Amino acid sequence: MSGIIGRKLGMTRVFDGTGRDTPVTVIEAGPCYVTQIKTDETDGYTAVQLGFEEKKEKHTKKPEMGHFKRAGVKPLRILKEFRNFDNVEELKLGDEIKVDVFNEGELVKVTGWSKGKGFQGVVKRHGFGGGPKTHGQSDRWRAPGSIGQASFPSRVFKGLKMAGRTGNERVTIRNKRIVKVLPEKNIIMVEGGVPGPRKGLVIIQK
Repeated sequence: MSGIIGRKLGMTRVFDGTGRDTPVTVIEAGPCYVTQIKTDETDGYTAVQLGFEEKKEKHTKKPEMGHFKRAGVKPLRILKEFRNFDNVEELKLGDEIKVDVFNEGELVKVTGWSKGKGFQGVVKRHGFGGGPKTHGQSDRWRAPGSIGQASFPSRVFKGLKMAGRTGNERVTIRNKRIVKVLPEKNIIMVEGGVPGPRKGLVIIQK
């Protein structure tokens, strides 16, 4: 399993040879750098840590600087770990991973973080229908209604759908087809939508 880190740029459409258009999400992925290689002998499992997006040295803590210097790379903003990475034996610290590890037509798994909506009521958060709009009711249209019984069980059950913080959750979509790869621009276009806002962090895995 190979992977790469990127940022969502937005959506557009791509036309094929027959004139059929496909909606795609444009992702600027990589270049990523190998900052750590974990093995069964040293860590108990095999994984590769990739870094993405350079940042200034003055914004980097000393332990992080030692980590990056050991790998021979500049300070990086995002670090993510990938298990079962392809050809781990051939990788070395500081190696560059680009979008050319993916091919057009491949099916990939895309992970993003959904748009944060803040504190929302039950109508927006859970799709409740709201209360009746007539018969004298004027201030309960978007209220949740009853949340439990009286004498028994005299409590609110765990997991009850109520108002609360909405969005900004990790969302993974499987079997997204890669429509186009532009290695010279570090661009991957995947079919359909991808979770998150523009400039949102995205992880692509085979």
